[in-house]
Amino acid sequence: MQVKPLLLCGALLPLAVAAAPAGRPALPHLAALGLHRPAAPITVTGKVLDEKQTGLPGATVVLKGTTLGASTDADGNFMLTVPDGTAAPTLVISSVGYVKQEVVLNGRTSVTVNLVQNTQDLNEVVVVGYGTQKRSDVTGSVVSVPQDRLAKIPVSNVAQALAGAVAGVNITTASSVPGAQPSINIRGVRSITASTSPYIIVDGLPFPGNLNDVNPNDIASIEILKDASSTAIYGTRGSNGVILITTKRGKTGKPEIRYNGYAGPEYLVYKLHPLSPEAYAQKYQDFAVQRGFTPTQPLPNTAEVVNLQAGKTVDWMQEIRRQGVIQDHNLSISGGTDNVKYFVSGEFFKQLGTLKGFQFQRVSLRSNIDATLTPWLRIGTSSFFSTNNDDGGRADLTLAQVASPYGNEYNADGSYTVYPQLPELLIKNPLASLTNTRQSRVNQLIGTGYAEVDFPFLKGLKYRLNATYGYRPYRYAYYEGRSFGNLYGAAQLLNDERHNYTLENVLSYAHNFGKHHLDLTGLYSAQQNTYFTTTENGSGFINDNIGFNGIGGGSLTPTISSYSERRGLVSQMARINYNYDSRYLLTLTARRDGSSVFGANTSKYAIFPSLAVGWNVANEAFLKDNSVVTALKLRFSYGTTGNEGINPYQTITGLAQLQYAYNGVTTVGLRANTLGNADLKWEQTTSANYAVDFGFLQNRITGTVEYYDAKTTDLLLNRQIPIISGYGSILDNVGSVRNQGVEGVLTTVNVQSSNFTWETSLNASAVRNRVLQIYGTGGDDIGNNLFIGRPLFGIYDYVKTGVWQQGEDVSKQDASAKPGDLKFADLNGDGKIDSNDRTYLGSNIPSWQGGITNTFTYKGFSLRVFFQTVQGVLRNNGNLNFVDLGGRVNLPQEIGYWTAQNMSQDRPGLNFTNPRGYGYASNGSFTRLKDVTLTYNFPAALVEKWRLGTLTVYVSGRNLYTWTPWVGWDPEQTYTVGNGTGNGGTNFPQVRTVVAGLNVSLR
Repeated sequence: MQVKPLLLCGALLPLAVAAAPAGRPALPHLAALGLHRPAAPITVTGKVLDEKQTGLPGATVVLKGTTLGASTDADGNFMLTVPDGTAAPTLVISSVGYVKQEVVLNGRTSVTVNLVQNTQDLNEVVVVGYGTQKRSDVTGSVVSVPQDRLAKIPVSNVAQALAGAVAGVNITTASSVPGAQPSINIRGVRSITASTSPYIIVDGLPFPGNLNDVNPNDIASIEILKDASSTAIYGTRGSNGVILITTKRGKTGKPEIRYNGYAGPEYLVYKLHPLSPEAYAQKYQDFAVQRGFTPTQPLPNTAEVVNLQAGKTVDWMQEIRRQGVIQDHNLSISGGTDNVKYFVSGEFFKQLGTLKGFQFQRVSLRSNIDATLTPWLRIGTSSFFSTNNDDGGRADLTLAQVASPYGNEYNADGSYTVYPQLPELLIKNPLASLTNTRQSRVNQLIGTGYAEVDFPFLKGLKYRLNATYGYRPYRYAYYEGRSFGNLYGAAQLLNDERHNYTLENVLSYAHNFGKHHLDLTGLYSAQQNTYFTTTENGSGFINDNIGFNGIGGGSLTPTISSYSERRGLVSQMARINYNYDSRYLLTLTARRDGSSVFGANTSKYAIFPSLAVGWNVANEAFLKDNSVVTALKLRFSYGTTGNEGINPYQTITGLAQLQYAYNGVTTVGLRANTLGNADLKWEQTTSANYAVDFGFLQNRITGTVEYYDAKTTDLLLNRQIPIISGYGSILDNVGSVRNQGVEGVLTTVNVQSSNFTWETSLNASAVRNRVLQIYGTGGDDIGNNLFIGRPLFGIYDYVKTGVWQQGEDVSKQDASAKPGDLKFADLNGDGKIDSNDRTYLGSNIPSWQGGITNTFTYKGFSLRVFFQTVQGVLRNNGNLNFVDLGGRVNLPQEIGYWTAQNMSQDRPGLNFTNPRGYGYASNGSFTRLKDVTLTYNFPAALVEKWRLGTLTVYVSGRNLYTWTPWVGWDPEQTYTVGNGTGNGGTNFPQVRTVVAGLNVSLR
């Protein structure tokens, strides 16, 4: 019953304190009342010293579990107020370039802390081919992808998150269709006909799928191998660089349950807008004037005229749109004992595109288990399954751009009209393709296992057996019927499956003797890939209910084709890593590959050697006590890699079936199809790499600069031969290409205080690509855009100088031209425009590209802002190549057209038919605000109170804004005309994505 007096005293306490005379203690009788003096905070002072026992300025001192902190002054001194009653107060001291240290006060009010120089960046273990190395001992060009690029970014494919973030790696999103696979090139394009994609390794073994199958949440680290020294260990498979992905595995400890998820809207980034109804009607009148006729009606088609008079219009771009949504949910459980560790995860990803009918869905499961059976034997397995689905008929963006705003979207019964502007039959309803049935599904099942033996009789000697098997079935089914204008119905079925296995025997030996370190690795491996596909086509169905599930019910005989192939690879490899005192480094590698794709007249085997040396200058005595230079390493590598470059059976002459009439009967026979070449051999790339790694001011400034020179010879090209031979061409080793480039990476800690830090990471790369030889003739191949001394993917075309205006005399130069036609330069000065006036204009290959990331942290908040830039790109612009087709199609507002009144010197008139096939080469350079992510990490004390392990929330935006001179949807994307099959072509505009995410773990 003492509650009331206590409440009373509590209420009067502030007044009593306020009334106490200055200099006298307030309320000395409180103890007698059962009360206590308010707790006073504790002031802690101290000094932070570096390895030389001198004061360390700018170090951060934070009270653990709170945001209370201070930073040291120029002499390393600090002062921090700790609230009294803090349980086991602990200080966390950190500084760039030093190991973070915790100090428990235990009643102390003054402390001195000695920080140890952080060599983690150098001692950090990075994944290399068939093993790991300390970063300080790496001699090749191996770059680790920043961990923050693998999380909190809303992408369906992990490669999309790397675009612009890694020097020397060019990732191009040619299509933004949900689930589309981006193109990846490392250090430029090295081949013309062979694949230029890098080799993907997951958990040390070849990955038979693509990056769409990989759950980004499962990835622990990504390393990219770029030079010959680091990639030669993979022989022919490493010729275009290697991407090493390591997935998460269990750790000793109690189970940890983690959920990572995000969701948010996607928005269409409008760049092209069709003409308004009024401008479209005016365009037809302008077309009539330019064509020289008087129209009998205001619009070209009857259906349009009726809707014009009724004031009825349709916004096709709005009709094909919908609200896009992206979401990803990942749940994982990990943990284990000293002997058995596990990691299990599951993911559901779905992207609903901003155009109707486009979607992508992925479900994946992963299980990683590691077990130590004896002190000398470890085994482990990894099981992975994913299923991808991008079903659905798709709206057609191209048709929506060109369809008349006075067209009819629906029939009277509510169904889609097939031809919205009758009697025009060229343009279909952009939405009618939604009625088509389309299935596109791929599954990926991979199982891997390993056994690792430590030989007790020789310390450091290990044997590891790796095995993996992959099965990848794919199904595509499509049916278009009467609602799409196909009066008989048409169906297609495609089924294929891939089987892959790899078996590797790896023997390694690592030993330290004195200051010497030796690491030996030997490999014997075998790989086999098989592929089988069947395709069936049928038509003439009595109704649309049968579809592709009854493809044999078509009245017309179905066409069936099938194909099968198998390729094998047998390899041996040896590698020596040696370093002396972590100062002088040497790597020697040789790999011998034998491929089944090559013919009988040349060796199926090739050897790919490499050498790399390094010098850790910072470890020399004359720099050990240097206060400015923290790290300095010089690297050089030289080696050769190979590329199979061909598919199985291309070395042998092939036959094709044909039907012919003999004696009044249709008979099946064989005819010569392709001419084989048993002398084909490997494409080979020999490259040199020069690099310097540096760190200054306790690694507040770190970076790398690299220069490389790579020459690819024996390119596999189709060489033209006399047609009298019965063949038009033969595949031969007749070309060479050279890539020279420079790459730079710079990371700086600009500001560091107790509550605020600002870091900047910058990367840039430039490559000079040149064709050295093709066909052995020394001449250009204009038809295939191959030019000696010029980059690949060249553009050879006319030089536009303007537009012919009324009153100009065209006969002096271009007799076929008329006012409104494009005007071209007479480059050879012969007074006429013909094919001899074409010239090399440029290349699709960027002259340079890069990215910059700024990361700001304030207490629990973190803001990351990333810009990407790609410069020096020239691309033909199909968006500018619209042909008016008799005044019957709409045009983009941003493009416009010439009239006698506006006298445009850029755009042609509506009567221009582009007889010379001019490609409208345009500057495709851009700078993009690629992504911005704001994150909040809840304080440890609060998280512990809620009995959680970690708790993070974030908001992330992607493709937020693009600066570019390009006219069109996006400078990265390839423009294609809709194919009329209901697949929507590959046109899908760039989207802007904003998501909210949550990362939480339970312990």
